[in-house]
Amino acid sequence: MNDKEHHQNCTNKFIKLANEFRKEGIDPNLVSGALMTASGVYATYVAAGNDGALEPSGVDKVVDVYRRTLEHHQEVKKAQLKLDTKES
Repeated sequence: MNDKEHHQNCTNKFIKLANEFRKEGIDPNLVSGALMTASGVYATYVAAGNDGALEPSGVDKVVDVYRRTLEHHQEVKKAQLKLDTKES
């Protein structure tokens, strides 16, 4: 499995877990917030280790990655919606 496939597999597992929480009646906004918090905690760990913390410049770098990731996902989503509309 290549990196892109591993990435998609991990993403799918997080979405599956989020959907399980939703099925338990947990507000999707709360689930989304918890996923963002967990991601931020893990991003801090990756950048600074268990005993470290991010300086403001490190926070900016993580925010930039989140922004690029979200923008990319939106571009992919819009293209898929456009394709789905054409196929209908």
